[in-house]
Amino acid sequence: MEDMKKRKMDEGSNNGSGETSTTQDYLRSLLDPLNKPQLVDLLSRLGSQYPSIAEEIKSLASADPVHRKLFVRGLAWNTTSETLCAAFQMHGEIEEGAVIYDKATGKSRGYGFITYKHMESAQSALGAPSRLIDSRMAVCNLACEGLTGASTTPDLAQRKLYIGGLSPEISSEMLLNFFGRYGDIEEGSVAYDKDTNESRGFGFVTYKTVEAAKKAIDDPHKLFGGRTIIVKLADSHKSKTVQMQLPAPMVPLQVPMGAGGYAQPGKAPVSSGALVGYPYPQTIASYPASSYPNPPVAPAPYPTQSQIPYAPVSSKKEPLGHSPTPPVGMGGYHPYYYPKQ
Repeated sequence: MEDMKKRKMDEGSNNGSGETSTTQDYLRSLLDPLNKPQLVDLLSRLGSQYPSIAEEIKSLASADPVHRKLFVRGLAWNTTSETLCAAFQMHGEIEEGAVIYDKATGKSRGYGFITYKHMESAQSALGAPSRLIDSRMAVCNLACEGLTGASTTPDLAQRKLYIGGLSPEISSEMLLNFFGRYGDIEEGSVAYDKDTNESRGFGFVTYKTVEAAKKAIDDPHKLFGGRTIIVKLADSHKSKTVQMQLPAPMVPLQVPMGAGGYAQPGKAPVSSGALVGYPYPQTIASYPASSYPNPPVAPAPYPTQSQIPYAPVSSKKEPLGHSPTPPVGMGGYHPYYYPKQ
């Protein structure tokens, strides 16, 4: 009897596993046509109702570091990996954090990375992407987004301002405190020299809204740090800089063109003319030595001819005075002159 009971229990367990696999296949066939928003909505509702499902979702999401790794830019040149981790450890346990340094110079490149142990810690840090680190406003976003993060929105050109004419004593923290009166700042800093770490006399401020940026530029000249500073859109300053760096203008020349597009002197041009621009100075590209074949070898010179000697000719000198012989006329006759009457 006991053997019969065990056999029935084994058969029941086998049927249960078979039914489970059949149920999973059936559920997969139902979920396969659903799009991503529908699946996200379904899992979020199930996770809120069943804690076990929520824990499974967290473990799957945190398994891939791409959802836990942050890219932090706008760091000061003196910011170290320790100070970077200290600024982000409030959101959760950090698995790895480092400032990136230039291999040749050994100096900071102004950005770094933070990798959290759990995905919810990264999401918490992204809730406040801007923060002051070593008196500079640093900004973070997911590392998989790179520089195409939240700051590269279509209205960025209307939110980012150029601040010129700053005093050398003005720090990034002072700059942010001064312009924070107009609205919430997303990113901002004074531009510092990499070698000397001294202020270059200008900086940038990016507001979270276009309205705050408009308030800041209503009065383009402001008194700050004992100096009158210039405030304008960063794009307008950039376009002016590019315009000043344009190459030399083209000199228009009226060249009459003949048939085939070439100027023919002495002939009337077929077309009315074409404006041809010549930049000054002109750069001539160097021709590689291998572009043309070597010139043919010149043929052997002709054999030299021997000089033929000629007998010297003696020049006969004419005697001075009148010729003793009378002049001979045409045909050998002597001329006859009539005496004067």
